[in-house]
Amino acid sequence: MIPKHVVEPEVDEVEQLAADALRWLTAQARPAGDGGLGWPVRPSEAATEAMFYNGTAGIVPALLEAWRHFGDDTYADTALRAARGLAAAVEETEDSSLYFGLTGMAIALRAVHDDLDDSASGAAADRAMALVRSRFDGTRWGELFELMGGNAGIGLGALALGDLEFAVRAVEPYSEAAEQTAAGVQWAHRPGATGRMHHVSHGTLGIVPALAAIGVAADRADLTELALAGAADVASRDEAGPDGFLVPHSDPRHAPEHTARHNYGWCHGPAGDAQVFRLLRDTLGDPAWSALADRCWHTVVDSGLPARLSPGFWDNNGRCCGTAGVLALACDRIAEQDDAPDFAGVLVADLAARATRDAAGVRWSNEEYRNAPSTLEAETGWAMGNAGIARELLRWVRLNRGGAPDYAFAWPDQPAVRRAGTGPGVQATEPIRPAGAEAAS
Repeated sequence: MIPKHVVEPEVDEVEQLAADALRWLTAQARPAGDGGLGWPVRPSEAATEAMFYNGTAGIVPALLEAWRHFGDDTYADTALRAARGLAAAVEETEDSSLYFGLTGMAIALRAVHDDLDDSASGAAADRAMALVRSRFDGTRWGELFELMGGNAGIGLGALALGDLEFAVRAVEPYSEAAEQTAAGVQWAHRPGATGRMHHVSHGTLGIVPALAAIGVAADRADLTELALAGAADVASRDEAGPDGFLVPHSDPRHAPEHTARHNYGWCHGPAGDAQVFRLLRDTLGDPAWSALADRCWHTVVDSGLPARLSPGFWDNNGRCCGTAGVLALACDRIAEQDDAPDFAGVLVADLAARATRDAAGVRWSNEEYRNAPSTLEAETGWAMGNAGIARELLRWVRLNRGGAPDYAFAWPDQPAVRRAGTGPGVQATEPIRPAGAEAAS
């Protein structure tokens, strides 16, 4: 049940909240490239950013989601202009990674090509990946060596874009770099790092799904075995069993002045861990991973979030580190396991309560309790801002109306919902179509 102090959200009101968030988001666009658009991370900043994590590439999924949901071609037109801006930024983008560079940009461009039949976007995606391939030194692309900024994300991106040979090349260096532990293996996220991270963002569980997916696709048992060894190391660090699952941020703790020992979101906590275990369930065809995902969810629900219980606890609304990322998992569980919708309703009600609303639309500000003032400027993008939040709100609305649980297009590290009757490894994603066409099908 939803706690008594939480007002259960009305579906139509949440839909309007998402629409107003999209209105604010599209108003922040700046001219970029030849008739294109780009977005700054924050409205106060002059420069636009191309990357997926907090730039234009991460806004494309929200625009395509809105186009499918509302059937309004304005969103499709804006996505096309965003793709023009991304295409213009390809050659000047120095980072090659999934979340911070060209690989993520290529996936967003390919989505626009596929969903909106835009050949220029497809050509730009090909140019981006050609640059990524040319920058590989045989071991890595830069300092980061994980999902977000390194080999694992680039490998998953290459796999999603149909280049299995290059995906294998991207992840093979993990065999040489693996560090043996008492229970399995781990990796340093960058040279010289003293702490070893364990979760999706920068840690072992971000590398594991890339090794598993690419290993299965390439019939490389050595890669899948390495994935299992990485997952075993993380599982051995659980401090909340047998019902829960809670692993420290890192050991020894990375940047202890800034990081809590335990986190609960997608990036460094059980909300993201559960997504990895769902991916392993589907990739390896082993339902046993569902039990670990269930334990993660038990810990998330019992943690006290989304209440801000203490300074620094749950002070983020976004997809990466906050409430929207937990909502993504809650909706996955509703669609796959017929979970009660109550906790998802709590999350949505909290997002609605924390929204800033005015004539410009709706936006969210995160908190940094160590700053004065503690309220941060609202952001536009996928990780911490409107794009990531609005996309999850639209999905929640669609689920509550009995619609499809899938996103407009799948991101490589986000497992597609496996409906009853679909086997392990089978993705249930439907072709993108505007809302009117969906309703008529």
